[in-house]
Amino acid sequence: MTSKSTATAAAAAFFGMLVTVFPAAPAGAQASDWKQISKPPLHSFPIPKPRRVALPNGMVIFLLEDRELPLIEAFAVVRAGSRNEPADKVGLAQLFGQSWRTGGTKAKTGDELDDFLEARAAKVETTSDIDSAEIRLSCLKGDFDAVLGVFDDLLRQPAFREDKLAIAKNQLNTGIARRNDNPQGIAEREASKLGFGADSPYGRVPEYATVSSVTQADLAAWHGRYVHPNRLLMAVVGDFDSAAMEAKLRKRFGGWAKGPAADDPPAKQLDKPKPGVYFVAKDDVNQSNIRMVGPGIRRDNPDYFAVEVLNEVFGGGFSARLFSNVRSKKGLAYAVGGGIRSSFDHPGLLRLTLGTKSETTAAGIDALLEEVKNIVDQPPTAEELQKAKEAILNSFIFRFDSKAKILREQTTYEFYGYPADFLDKYRREIEKVTAADVARVAKKYIHKEDLAILVVGKAADFDRPLSSFGTVTPIDITIPQPGSEKKPASSAASPASSPASKDVGKALLAKAIEGLGGAANVAKVKDYRMKGKTTVKTPQGEMALAVTLIAVPPDRLRQEVQAPFGTMTTVVSPAGAYMAGPMGTQDLPGSAREEVSREMKRSAVFLAQHASDPKLTASAAGAEKVGAIDTNVLDLSYEGAETRWYVDPASGHIVRSSYMTAGQAGPGKKVTDYSDFRTVSGVTFAFQHDISVNGEKSQSMTVEDVQLNSAPDASLFEKPKEEKK
Repeated sequence: MTSKSTATAAAAAFFGMLVTVFPAAPAGAQASDWKQISKPPLHSFPIPKPRRVALPNGMVIFLLEDRELPLIEAFAVVRAGSRNEPADKVGLAQLFGQSWRTGGTKAKTGDELDDFLEARAAKVETTSDIDSAEIRLSCLKGDFDAVLGVFDDLLRQPAFREDKLAIAKNQLNTGIARRNDNPQGIAEREASKLGFGADSPYGRVPEYATVSSVTQADLAAWHGRYVHPNRLLMAVVGDFDSAAMEAKLRKRFGGWAKGPAADDPPAKQLDKPKPGVYFVAKDDVNQSNIRMVGPGIRRDNPDYFAVEVLNEVFGGGFSARLFSNVRSKKGLAYAVGGGIRSSFDHPGLLRLTLGTKSETTAAGIDALLEEVKNIVDQPPTAEELQKAKEAILNSFIFRFDSKAKILREQTTYEFYGYPADFLDKYRREIEKVTAADVARVAKKYIHKEDLAILVVGKAADFDRPLSSFGTVTPIDITIPQPGSEKKPASSAASPASSPASKDVGKALLAKAIEGLGGAANVAKVKDYRMKGKTTVKTPQGEMALAVTLIAVPPDRLRQEVQAPFGTMTTVVSPAGAYMAGPMGTQDLPGSAREEVSREMKRSAVFLAQHASDPKLTASAAGAEKVGAIDTNVLDLSYEGAETRWYVDPASGHIVRSSYMTAGQAGPGKKVTDYSDFRTVSGVTFAFQHDISVNGEKSQSMTVEDVQLNSAPDASLFEKPKEEKK
């Protein structure tokens, strides 16, 4: 038999198998409509009840056995979070949560605790949020007693060591420096400020100054004020006997002295946001992030369950009106959703979210407002109501599919003073909600005219101006730089800002310009190119680099760094900012671009050329010795870029500059000492730069060549086009 006939026979045999396994449908048979498929009712879902133990000192403990694995998990929740912190120390609670564990105890450092726990594959971690701080553990059953000892020691005897607090501050400051890089993050943050109030704990955010003000003593005082048994709930779940565990915990924590009675005034927030249109300019994006905010509710509101169903109908999922109409049918959204949010002990916000391309910003807002109107005017259909309730009820089991999740929820109810049966009640109340209930709460809580509309995007690309929706209020998201926070209006003017100091400052600035070569020579500078070698301090040791810097004041800069691993190029221009290297090209984050822009505005050539600009302020700030030179100190500020010069009164040379800078590792005081002054085409430059940050030497640069007015090609400041693959 030929191969072809063999293949034919095999195919025929295989087809015969298909016919046998899948017999042909009888003539005239039709597929059933999927809507006719019957669905069985949901199974009962018994919720296990944890054992509640109340100690005489006010500490409440929940115990829930789970014998599936030989593991034990526990957590303790303290009634103290960021809503308790003073306004001038915003970030304190977060720093507390981060350095509570890493700072170790009075007996062991955090690093020693790391070694102890890692040897047992155990964890003890701490965190903090808006209304609580938490310490939790996870370990094998056999190691529980030893790990509980660490847990207890951290709970009662933390050390908050300075080095770990410094790391926590750097991490928090890094987040501040980069918080404007993500447009969605901007939208969420500013929407919260609009909804709750910028000075409400639910809306305010840490700043460099508030983080800097937090000390080790503050953390110790916070612990002493709030971490007491009568402000604490503890929960344990895992492989243990409840009676034995209760006895163990009573013995360990029963003798802990009760603390002062809780006195936590309600956190301030707005009754409702001020309606209107608000805009954040973000010109480095090609899409708009839109938020609409209004008043929300508390979770103990009798309407809570009807609102839950309303949210599912309106903006909850793929079949919700917002997704179906705005995204699927009109194609106006990358993402859309939202609803009336609820919190346990304070009203949440009505929050709607829309992401759309810049060119459909207004159309997207129109569509969102139309759906807001329709959800009030058009009650849900029977099909919409059924789908919404089924979606909520079917997802219920996945929210509480482990005993650990159930225990966490029960502890939350205890924390906020909710009835213990709230979880059991949830399913029953959702099932009771009718279309009339949904229509009623929609009319009660959704008011189109009360919404604050926030847009983050590039106005030049919008399909029509935002003013078509009403008066537009711009929002400034500039990050206050370290040391530049505004003083209260009532504070007395410092000597550096007095009229006399400004007059002296102008004279001192003129002296510095003379030291640079004179105003006429400085004015001729259109661009400059500087080459040199620099030594940078790194965690791995010092690294020698070759650097070429091309600057075209006021807004174009190109820096090439020859490193052992290749050339790194950084470019900033009005067209954009990017970094290119061996691993490819990527845009600079907005925070990095802003910092480079401030650096350019601090340069001596730039400031000298803008000496008569009203935007530039110059104030004398006394005298200070730099090396062997008794210098005159000059404070300068231009469009938020602040710097301090130390001027040699004899030569006019700027022998030192200092300012606060926001780097990736957080803010730091950058000090540069200048020496080896040489004149190039009538302009004086320092050929030696020695740099320190926060008192530690970080970099030393020797300039080898300076060229003025070389007219660099414009292409040097353009982002290279990606090669097609």
